[in-house]
Amino acid sequence: MLIDNSVWSRLLAGTVPRVRLNLVVEMLDSEEIATCLPFLLEAGYSTESAADHEQSIDRLGTLPSVSIDADVEATARKAQRELARVGHHRIAPIDLMIAACAHEAGYGVLHYDRDYDRIAEQTSLRFESVWLAPAGSL
Repeated sequence: MLIDNSVWSRLLAGTVPRVRLNLVVEMLDSEEIATCLPFLLEAGYSTESAADHEQSIDRLGTLPSVSIDADVEATARKAQRELARVGHHRIAPIDLMIAACAHEAGYGVLHYDRDYDRIAEQTSLRFESVWLAPAGSL
């Protein structure tokens, strides 16, 4: 399962209910959570200092990772084209890249972001859209 920064930032902020936090920690410990470059760049962007950046990225660097290759790039471009056809091409490029990574790797995406549902519903990308908590609850 790929992780999105909408989850990571809430974990760091301490706004995740204990039961969901425990579940994500278990997933992290058992390496059921994977990363990709777009997520790592967002996570790095969200850090507050050089030390925080180093610590966060070093920790995240120990998780499994999905690489961006030509197939992922083509999949993301195709998804954006499909979304444009239905008037939703303004979805964040990072979300499209993470969804394309998930699609190509056969993973789901753990998130707290409606864009992943829209991508899953309105494009040919196939991945499980998994909410950290119900929409609007955090």
